[in-house]
Amino acid sequence: MIVTRSWLNEWIDLNGISTDQLVKTFNSIGLEVDSISTYKVPQKIVFGRVLECEKHPDADKLNVCKVDVGDAVLQIVCGASNVRASLDVVVATVGAVMPDGMVIRQAKLRGVESEGMICSAKEIGLPDSKDGIMELDGSIGKFKLGQEVCENTIFSDDIIEIELTANRGDCLSIRGIARDLSAAFDRVLRERNIKESEEKRVGIGRILALSHENNLNVNIRYKAVDLKELKLSFVVKLRLLQIEEKKETDIESAIAYATHSSGVVLRAYNHSFFCAKDEILAKASLCQDENGFASIMARENKKASTIGITQEDASKATSDEGIVLIEASYIPPDIISKKMQSKKMAVGHSYYRASRGSEPDLDQGLNYCIDFIESNSASSVFGGTIELYDMHEDKIISVSKKEIDEIVGANIDKAKITKILKNLGFETTKLSAEDFVVSVPKFRHDISNRQDIAEEIVRLIGIDNIPSKPFTFTEDNRLGDDYFRYKKRQTYRHKAAYSGFFESVSFVFDDKKILQEYGFETLDESKELLNPIVNTLDTLRSTLLSGLLRAASNNSKNGYSSVKLFEVGSVFSSQREESLKMAMLFSGDRESQSLSNFGKPLKVDFGFFAQRVSNIIGEFELREFKTRHSLSHPFQCAAVVIDGETVGELFRLHPNVEESYDLGVTYMCELDFEKLPSGLKTAKRTSKYQASYRDLSIVMPKEMSYEKVKDVIEKSEIEKLVRFYPVDKYCDESLGENMSLSIRFVLQSNDKTLEEEDITEAMDTILNALSSELGIGIR
Repeated sequence: MIVTRSWLNEWIDLNGISTDQLVKTFNSIGLEVDSISTYKVPQKIVFGRVLECEKHPDADKLNVCKVDVGDAVLQIVCGASNVRASLDVVVATVGAVMPDGMVIRQAKLRGVESEGMICSAKEIGLPDSKDGIMELDGSIGKFKLGQEVCENTIFSDDIIEIELTANRGDCLSIRGIARDLSAAFDRVLRERNIKESEEKRVGIGRILALSHENNLNVNIRYKAVDLKELKLSFVVKLRLLQIEEKKETDIESAIAYATHSSGVVLRAYNHSFFCAKDEILAKASLCQDENGFASIMARENKKASTIGITQEDASKATSDEGIVLIEASYIPPDIISKKMQSKKMAVGHSYYRASRGSEPDLDQGLNYCIDFIESNSASSVFGGTIELYDMHEDKIISVSKKEIDEIVGANIDKAKITKILKNLGFETTKLSAEDFVVSVPKFRHDISNRQDIAEEIVRLIGIDNIPSKPFTFTEDNRLGDDYFRYKKRQTYRHKAAYSGFFESVSFVFDDKKILQEYGFETLDESKELLNPIVNTLDTLRSTLLSGLLRAASNNSKNGYSSVKLFEVGSVFSSQREESLKMAMLFSGDRESQSLSNFGKPLKVDFGFFAQRVSNIIGEFELREFKTRHSLSHPFQCAAVVIDGETVGELFRLHPNVEESYDLGVTYMCELDFEKLPSGLKTAKRTSKYQASYRDLSIVMPKEMSYEKVKDVIEKSEIEKLVRFYPVDKYCDESLGENMSLSIRFVLQSNDKTLEEEDITEAMDTILNALSSELGIGIR
């Protein structure tokens, strides 16, 4: 964004503020200055007026001019095509040193004396207009003939280029920059309240009709001007060159100047583009085009422009005479940016401003433009305005002084907070002594929460004015779910290794025939592998058990009498849904040959294997269970239950399967890894007093499961009962259809050593519950 000091001064009084102070203020309030260039016209270059202009007697392209420079009338030979009598000009007198180093001397040109030089903009260090010598007018302010040009602020100006962040579209204008400066310097913004006289004006409704669709999120206004004798002033032309916005016609230049100054996106349309042949009434419509953008359409569905993006060349007003429609528009930047991401299209100059947030005060911009045209032409303006206004719901943010102080890190005076926000265009209401309700102006689309409000206060106070505090280093915990899943997997692998199991790693591919043979789930035909590695690995595995069996068989055939393996890996359902499993296998001898077992070690059994699994995964229960596959022994299989939830299965391998794989007695277990417990252990209080043991032999039906007995005992909720477990089972002819089950009870108190009465009371409670619930009692 390019601004000049003199242009800013039209919107805010900069008297007493140096350019250096201005630049420092820009940087402190977040408007970073990218570059600054200062130009000053050299001395002995003065204002003059051409009194006479005659052709050179010996050169067709030269003119001999009499130029009044206040205290003298100089004869100057000039070759500019636009020199003429009564023209106010800039004159380099004899002795002046030009910016390029050239020294002006008295000379003869084709035999005619010349006492100076009438200057173009480029010759005195200004941007090159390529229009010949400068034609001065009243726009530069009052001046005297003979006065040095460097004394005039227009010719001794500073050009400042500001690098704006994408969210500060409100500062893409001279007015927007001045608005921030007014808050920083606490000086009034010079608003232009232009009152339009409607007397004896033809209404715009006679030459323009606008139809529209609803819910397009567009604000738009039109005025009409009958252009006549439009001529831009010297200062306007100079400023357009400074901001690199030189246009082909004066009306295009006027629109560019008003847009850059006010921040409102303005366009000029040729009135006849919207008219049918031999008609005066122009008909325009605002509708959604084929790409979903809000567009202005003429008759026969001809597109005039896309709001905020581009204007079609055919609709542009390129003549400085005739009826012109002036459009001011606003569309929320988030809407136009999102649509542009999905529907790419060529953009015009206005897109940069609209996509970052143009000025929504359309009346201010449109009136500025019309007043500018009237002031620089003999044009007549049509009365009234045609407009479409989309209702805007104010953004309200509640914030307390305490919250602002905590975010800023300093105690900010309440009156200062209110003043800063007011100067920035925010409306504030106090709910209480400490709470504010802030209404965000529409031009600040980047403000959405209380942190943004606090940031506005900080940048206006100045970060250097916030007292420093000791730095405190804090860091959020970066440990996410992925880490904890990895840590859990590592923990269980290590536990299995500590318990004597060796890790087996196999492919995620398996033999489909083997899986089907033993009754395991396989992939649906539509989700099978299209190009298997080999025929024996032609599907994704649905279990880890088959891989462990193959590995155990290979170890057994190599002479190992005891094989202990585990694997943690992925398995897949019929729909290729992935899950993580853990499987263990124990086959053959439970211990090595030694003197203590006389060289004949025992084989692994159900209880021994279950205990080894418990050493890895912790406490669990076994419940009656029948597997869906045919690998298991029909009478030695159980469900593994942790905290009431089934997490897997534990079984002995079927003897036929053991024989087919050349294995001895083999036990296997497969668990759902995600359901296995993980996390920190919770410490529990333990009693310092001695525990007491009591055995009860219960006579119960053979078909009755131990689980029913266990549930009844647990429901008794005996405080002193620590744990209980079956220790013996006895059957004989005298018991008939019943059996005797011996259960050992461990009782302990946290307060004392239990006495016989306490133990007897607990046992009686258990017996009464068994009798009433299940109809069973002691032997």
